[in-house]
Amino acid sequence: QVQLVESGGGLVQAGGSLRLSCTASGSFFNINVMNWYRQAPGKQRELVAHITSGGHTSYANSVKGRFTISRDNAKNTVYLQMNNLKLEDTAVYYCNAPVQVAPQALNDYWGQGTQVTVSS
Repeated sequence: QVQLVESGGGLVQAGGSLRLSCTASGSFFNINVMNWYRQAPGKQRELVAHITSGGHTSYANSVKGRFTISRDNAKNTVYLQMNNLKLEDTAVYYCNAPVQVAPQALNDYWGQGTQVTVSS
């Protein structure tokens, strides 16, 4: 079993900032890609950002320029720095990663989610 645990969510006013973190633990060989998803009430879960082990990043258009994804490979941790938060950023944010748990076993894991609420 591999566990992804998120932290850093909370309540913040519009224009403020939060930093989310997600740490992987358990038995695995490699995590090449780590992702942040979010799901707002009444909406489908969407990919917010992802990052490779080499540091290549991509972002949803709605957050580009405001959010920054980063990772610390030594700590098996991915971060999401969220600046200039908007009301529409309110959602449960989930860490996700396809994890190589064996030479021929790549499993998809999800964190439990952390709530981000942006108020005016």
